[in-house]
Amino acid sequence: MPDTDIPPREAGMPSGEQYLAMQASPEFQELRNRLRRFVFPMSAAFLIWYTTYVLLGAFAHDFMAIRVWGNINVGLLIGIGQFVTTFLITAVYVRFANKVIDPRAAAIRAELEGHAP
Repeated sequence: MPDTDIPPREAGMPSGEQYLAMQASPEFQELRNRLRRFVFPMSAAFLIWYTTYVLLGAFAHDFMAIRVWGNINVGLLIGIGQFVTTFLITAVYVRFANKVIDPRAAAIRAELEGHAP
């Protein structure tokens, strides 16, 4: 037996070829495409929102300093809005992943591990 640090493959574990075949399968491609159709637009929208906030803070001091109520100004409201949108995006993603991504990923994993019908 060769002396290596690589442990022997456990019984029932998929081989590298099986992983590559599953990666090329229509089910996996659809899963990846669904994830990308959600993540990329959501990330782009948030980055645009964040960049707008930074640019307003850097170049629109008068606008950001407009008092809305008491000592609360537009800049503070937009800053708090950043936190709110971060939590909302996280909640929407968790819901999307639980309903759409996770069941499909579990089915792919079960098929790969030989537990599917």
